[in-house]
Amino acid sequence: MTGEQWKDEPEEQDFPAAESYLSLLVGPAAAARLASALREEKTVRHYAAKDILRAAGLPLLDRDDPEVAADLKKVTAGKKLSPVLLIHGIPLWVADGYHRICASYHLDEKGPVPCRITARAHGD
Repeated sequence: MTGEQWKDEPEEQDFPAAESYLSLLVGPAAAARLASALREEKTVRHYAAKDILRAAGLPLLDRDDPEVAADLKKVTAGKKLSPVLLIHGIPLWVADGYHRICASYHLDEKGPVPCRITARAHGD
């Protein structure tokens, strides 16, 4: 998957989705802080899909997973995917974009996935 399949910026809907997921891990207040930090972070870093999955300890979803299949279909149709949102730590947290990472892996496991990433605060 080349850079041509990726948008330059996350979609607006990605941030509330990330906050919702993160609230399950760290509670609403800390999740809001992390989502705000992701929104403010403008640096985009690139990592291989296989490395993101490994650092997060997440399994690769099959091509026929409904969300992965939808993302693969978007790329096939020439539509761009949104960069993923990550939180540094052990394990790495995929705040938003797990299905996009899996779709990218199925297209090219070593291909660069654009990521916005921020650090956890102490206690998160």
